[in-house]
Amino acid sequence: MTHPPKSSTAPPGTALPTMPAVPPQPGQAAPPPAPGPSAVPEVAPARRTAFAEGVDRLREAATTEPGRLRIIGAFVALLVVAFGAVTAWQMTDRASAADDVLTRSQPLSSDAADIYRSLADANTAAASGYLAGPQEKPEMRRRYESDIRTAATKLVTAASNSEAGSDSARTIAELNNLLPQYKGLIETARSNNRQGYPVGSAYLRAANEQMQAQMLPKAENLYRKENQRLQSDYADAKSFPWAAIGLGLVALGSLAWAQRRNYLRTNRVLNHGLVTASAASAVVLLWLVVGHSVARAGLNDSYDHGVRSLNVLHDARIASLTARSDENLSLIRRGADTTKVGDTTVDAYAAGYDEQIDKLAKSLVRADSLADDSAGRKPVTDANGFMKAWKDRHGVAQGLNDKGEYQQARDKVIGVGKDPTSVCFDNVDKALQTALGHEQTEFKQAAGDGKDALTGLPYGAAVLAVLGAAGAVLGIGRRLSEYR
Repeated sequence: MTHPPKSSTAPPGTALPTMPAVPPQPGQAAPPPAPGPSAVPEVAPARRTAFAEGVDRLREAATTEPGRLRIIGAFVALLVVAFGAVTAWQMTDRASAADDVLTRSQPLSSDAADIYRSLADANTAAASGYLAGPQEKPEMRRRYESDIRTAATKLVTAASNSEAGSDSARTIAELNNLLPQYKGLIETARSNNRQGYPVGSAYLRAANEQMQAQMLPKAENLYRKENQRLQSDYADAKSFPWAAIGLGLVALGSLAWAQRRNYLRTNRVLNHGLVTASAASAVVLLWLVVGHSVARAGLNDSYDHGVRSLNVLHDARIASLTARSDENLSLIRRGADTTKVGDTTVDAYAAGYDEQIDKLAKSLVRADSLADDSAGRKPVTDANGFMKAWKDRHGVAQGLNDKGEYQQARDKVIGVGKDPTSVCFDNVDKALQTALGHEQTEFKQAAGDGKDALTGLPYGAAVLAVLGAAGAVLGIGRRLSEYR
């Protein structure tokens, strides 16, 4: 009799017996795992950044007095070091700019003015030599050659100190190209004049036009650009160091707060380290303010009583040279070149002389007002007196020329006979040269004083800042030792 199989159903709550796992037979694949609930992979927590951990540690440290002291010490020391570093940086820049004013930009500005003066004087000497006739005066020839050499030398100096590709460099290159052309025209004019050919005056006129229309405007442009560079260096040297002063005040304020906090918690009036840091910071701040103020005063004085006077005197000398050149050419051209003054047609060079002599008179008045001592005022007064005598003698010479008395007019201009205008011109030029020398000395002294006021300040600020930071750290460290 066959019995039915027993049901595997068990009463509720009764655990079913588990069958023992049957190991797989050799060569047989392992059975798949029994289905079960889905496995959820564990996610590792995100690792915190070093900055976040540092902030947490700093926050924890700030809850204790030693931790607060360490934070205060580090903060104060950092402020003092930053103050010294910014002071050293800003004062180094200003000292460098002051040195450029004294040794680079102003001398280059004077060199540019000398280029203009030398070219204008060479043109005047060439015209004076031609006016003397076939027998050119040796002193006029020597003066012309000396001016040409001076202009060429100054152009080389200016080229070596100009930036490649700059406007100044291009202007210098153009002048270097025009100078040989001008010399060639002058030599051709001299050669024809010695042989008695009237065509020489045409070559002299062409040389003068090249000088007046091309070379002198380029030389003036170079002078203006060098003056702009000088102004820029002055501005950099005199710029107030607000960043350094602001950091200095913040550093001193922080040190005062730290010492007051120390007093309120310990009832001790002084902390030697913090006092040392405060004293070092105060010395740097005082040195910075006083030193820069003295430097500004010296630089302002060098500009007001040096550069401004030099600029006016350069303008006066250029006007004098141009007036002399026009005076000579008026006789050489004999009215061949005319211009309109109002409704009247007049000789172009005679009108040019009147215009330039008026500029000379105005420049001398300004130079006299800028002179700050008798040594600077006397040569200007002398030049003014010689200029008035020149105007009077020129009026006589021009009157003779207008009446057709050419030979007498020429003698009145080039130095044959009594009271020639050439003597007045030479005296004006010498007086202006004396005044320029005096003002150049005044500039160097004042600018040198301004530069010297900044000497040692960058290095001194750096050393005192390190000393102050060390004092702050040691002062806080002494306070921390009380907690051990």
